[in-house]
Amino acid sequence: MENVLVSMKGIDKSFPGVRALDSCELELRAGEVLALVGENGAGKSTLMKVLSGIYAKDAGTVTVKGHEVDIPNPKAAQNLGISMIHQELNLMSHLTVAQNIFIGREPKRFGGALLDEKAINRQTEELFESMHLDLNPRTKVANLTVAKQQMVEIAKALSFNSEVLIMDEPTAALTDTEIEELFIFIRKLRAQGVGIIYISHRLEELKQITDRITVMRDGRYIDTVDTAATPTDTIINMMVGRTILQATPEVPEHASEEVVLEVKSLNRGRALKDVSFVLKKGEILGFAGLMGAGRTEVARAIFGADSIDSGEIIIHGKQVNIKSPGDAVKNGIAYLSEDRKQYGLTLGMDVEMNTVLASFNQFLGFAGWVNTKETKDTAVHYVDALSIKTPSVKQKVKNLSGGNQQKVVIGKWLTADTEILIFDEPTRGIDVGAKSEIYKLLNDLARQGKSIIMISSELPEILRMSHRVIAMCEGRITGVLPIEEATQEKIMHFATLRNGKTPGAKTQQTQGGPA
Repeated sequence: MENVLVSMKGIDKSFPGVRALDSCELELRAGEVLALVGENGAGKSTLMKVLSGIYAKDAGTVTVKGHEVDIPNPKAAQNLGISMIHQELNLMSHLTVAQNIFIGREPKRFGGALLDEKAINRQTEELFESMHLDLNPRTKVANLTVAKQQMVEIAKALSFNSEVLIMDEPTAALTDTEIEELFIFIRKLRAQGVGIIYISHRLEELKQITDRITVMRDGRYIDTVDTAATPTDTIINMMVGRTILQATPEVPEHASEEVVLEVKSLNRGRALKDVSFVLKKGEILGFAGLMGAGRTEVARAIFGADSIDSGEIIIHGKQVNIKSPGDAVKNGIAYLSEDRKQYGLTLGMDVEMNTVLASFNQFLGFAGWVNTKETKDTAVHYVDALSIKTPSVKQKVKNLSGGNQQKVVIGKWLTADTEILIFDEPTRGIDVGAKSEIYKLLNDLARQGKSIIMISSELPEILRMSHRVIAMCEGRITGVLPIEEATQEKIMHFATLRNGKTPGAKTQQTQGGPA
């Protein structure tokens, strides 16, 4: 076909002990958005790293605009018009938009002695004009929203005359408004003939923005289908090789009336304002709200990661003084951060050490010797109990998929025997199959009597998993809904109450209403 930009056929790639890609294929046309989906570990990232020159393929062919090419490094990919925009944006916040776009290739004056700022800004303005992008080249990147920063990354890629853009989880950190803004921009690029490979775990987005969907599973190509003609359930079944009832509610049995945790009038600067709520034994308490609502700040304050100005934390009726995460762990509280790689795991260590890290002292024997049999037995137990996919407990966690990394973090806190578990965005960056496993795990923990606070930006997840839902806006709790009354519309109503109250609204009560 004349409009095919990229064709990959028979691509193989192996690493020691692992065949990551097995005869994979992909076709991208000019002026289309092609979704690339699959579970974590399906091979999506590896295939894109082959296309962008980060990895060398072991076998197969790559054709760009009808010519077979070799892509030995990212520079070669760039020269072929292929750019990859990673989930972690690679911008320098202290520099301007224009300086970021042309860094390393800045126009100079006075024989190269000084940067020509006027020329940099003029070239950036011309680039933005061609992209129909309304952005000031002189603005510092630090002052931009994440969505605008993403557009700067796209502009930087297009400044190399890129015709192929690979976007990895582009909406993971965006609000709904920012997502729509990004989609409008992507549609403009598509209209200009740019081909976009769009990697996402958010299947609901695919219908809005993509033309076709390529599915991978276990390092193999499964199929490519038209987005409009293919039901979401079919895509999920292709991804996981099994049927997952994604929309089925999974609210556990009713929680006990026993109050495990009570938070009273928690205040911290402008981040938290008079936050009060209770958590019951065996309850999953969902926290909803827009970005910046204060949900993570509540979690970090309870866990002792951030100091508070005032307020009380009461566990089993007794006020406790939590000044550090160590104090929280001693009081049976665990926090699973939304950034598991930075705060939840030690990536260079193996599964065994990560599992016992939070309770290491209990594995020390005479004269400080580590009881390695117990650490191994404990790790093996949780690998089996949590169905962690790993060759062995000696595998480094950085080599595991996102879902399995999340399970290792959960195993760490179960080893520490914590009874209050705070999950902050527990399924962010996790594929649909692993999500289902995490949901089942949370339900099992609740049935065992563990008490769970679940923070999530995905309202279907909140509705699926919670006994009660707490909505926050600008550091305040603005509403509490028993799950029987909760809908996406009601939650969003409370999540946008900037003054915390409206006439007749059901606002926060200390006892939290019925479970």
